[in-house]
Amino acid sequence: MCCDGECRPLGFILGLPFALVSLLISLVGVIVWIVGLTLTLICPCCLCVTVVVEVALQLVQAPFLVIQWFTKQIPC
Repeated sequence: MCCDGECRPLGFILGLPFALVSLLISLVGVIVWIVGLTLTLICPCCLCVTVVVEVALQLVQAPFLVIQWFTKQIPC
């Protein structure tokens, strides 16, 4: 029925609070990304700003990664 490996509603429900926290962190990542991108456009020689922008992009992707991890941990 549902045990083909893709249907894991319990993992989704358990991961939802953590995904909401990750969503807040990703909002911080968006702000850092915008500031970092602006600094990169102003002064492209700043290599450390590029690293900060890449970290911010990982923060933006965090809610999706958290939900995927939780749904994979719970068996059907």
